[in-house]
This record gives sequence, structure tokens and C-alpha cells, in this order.
Amino acid sequence: MRQWRLRWIALLVMGGALAFVGWIYLRDMRAIEAQLAGSARVIQTSLGPVAYATGGQGAPVLAIHGAGGGHDQGALLAQAFLPESFAWIAPSRFGYPGSAMPADASSAAQADALAELLDGLGTRRVTVIAMSGGVPPALQFALRHPDRTQALILLSLAPYAPLDAEEQELPIPIWLYDALFATDLPLWALVRLTPRALAPIFDARPEVTAQMTATEAAFLDAMIAAFLPVTQRRAGLANEGAAIDPAFPIDPTQVRVPTLIVHASDDRLTPVTTARFTAEGVPGAETLFFATGGHLLLGHHAELRQRIAAFLSIHVPADAE
Repeated sequence: MRQWRLRWIALLVMGGALAFVGWIYLRDMRAIEAQLAGSARVIQTSLGPVAYATGGQGAPVLAIHGAGGGHDQGALLAQAFLPESFAWIAPSRFGYPGSAMPADASSAAQADALAELLDGLGTRRVTVIAMSGGVPPALQFALRHPDRTQALILLSLAPYAPLDAEEQELPIPIWLYDALFATDLPLWALVRLTPRALAPIFDARPEVTAQMTATEAAFLDAMIAAFLPVTQRRAGLANEGAAIDPAFPIDPTQVRVPTLIVHASDDRLTPVTTARFTAEGVPGAETLFFATGGHLLLGHHAELRQRIAAFLSIHVPADAE
């Protein structure tokens, strides 16, 4: 009898603990979703709604996020690398929080949707800063809308057609990606209990994080947290293959705007060969290649900010609009 009583008590305690965890999970997710929705506005385009966040003052910069991101990740990108004298516009690409997934979700269509976003904001020309999966639509924007592109800053370039993703080394097995991104719960639990366990998803290996500054550590943690809610990003993640669709190749030799290309040779997410191919193609492209730093260029943010500021001071007039 006593054993049964103990078992019932244990079950009640376990049930109470699960209910408490469930309550925390729902509370956290409601807060995350409310903050995400409240930090952006939406403009309707011919390709559906495009969500975007803005910040800063000065000449406008379009900050295009990478895979798994959204306007919140674009904001982190802008805040980490742009001088304070610039305004930024951080859109969610197709299938990411607040933005549509149209029938034509190619990188070329993404570029056109971004141009319509700028139309809606009354912005004629922008500098474009893009990271990882944001680079293919950034290049398409420069090719399809050269009169609206002041300059390009491309970081940790993801492959695009005519290249492919064969050299990409996934930091964790594909089945683990599928498990983590199936629902919000597994990712929420990791972010809650041990967020740095997710660092390998961003190629932030121990030998890379060992050299990062406190500011860069905060950037990494914010990027990890910005994966939630993953259920609002799955469609965008599934569409990342659009960049290597042979129907929409990108010819970097046709880019006719000032371009700065930055990549780390030890990047395991996006091979440095993409950056070298692009640098060799874009006429007059400036480059900054690091031997280390991984995908997030950790250990080099201060130098990178200085280089970007110098690049912008030459190529973007103070009165640029």
C-alpha cells in the first residue's frame, strides 16, 4: 500500500512539474511571438506581404538576413556591423516571419520584392549588406536593380547557381536539424537550458569561440535566440535551395556597383570558394579574407566594422537617399 502511495505521489509531482514546464514554455513563446510581431511592420507587394524592421538614422542600408533568420536577424546584422551614421531596413525574406511564400520564391523574385518594399518606403537607392543566404538575393538585387544599388557588402557568402552546395559541411547531422526544427519545443528547451549547445549550427566551434570578444559573444547568443519561433521560419529554411536553382544563375561579372566581400577560410557552413568566385567575377571588388573566424567571423568584428566604415565613407555620400 505504501509503495502505491509513493508511486501516486511521484506521478503527481511529475505531472505538476510537466504542467509547470508547459506553462513556462507557452508563456515564453507568447512573449517571443509578440516581440517579433511588434518589432516589424508589413508592406504589401505584388509577391505578398513583406515584413521589415528599421533603425538608425542616415543613408539607408538594406540588411538581408541569412538562413533561419528574419527581420530580427537582419537587425542584429545591421547593429553589429554598420556605423551609427546609417539607417537600416531589415526585411524578412520569403517564408520568414511576417513575409509571404509566393509561388515564385526564386532569389530573383526576392530581389524584386525587396525593390517593391523600398517603393513602399519611398526609398530610391540603398547600400545592401547581406550575410550567408542573404547574399544571392542581394546579388540579384544589384543585377536587376542597379540604379537602386549604391554599394554591396557581402559576408560569409552562401553558394548560388551556377555553383552548388557540394562543398558545404553541415556542423550537425541532417536528422538533428529536422528534429530541432520540427516544432518550437526542442529548440526552446535548449535555448532555455544551454543555449551555447546550439552554437555549432552557426559554425561557432570551440576553437572559434575561444577568440571572440564579449560583444561577439552577445552577438552569437542573440543569433541563437533569434531562431525562435522556428515554426515561423521553416518555410523560409525549406526555400534556401532556391539560391542554387540553375534556372536563376547569377553572373557576378555583370555586377556594376562597388562591392566588399568578406569571408573566413575556415567557414564550414559556406565554402570560401563561393567568395573567391564572386570576388574574381565582380569588377573591382574589394575583399577581406580571414584565416579564422568561422561563419560568424568571430574574433574579427572590430576590424570588420572599421573596414565597412572605410568602404562606406568612400562609396556612399553623406546625403545618399
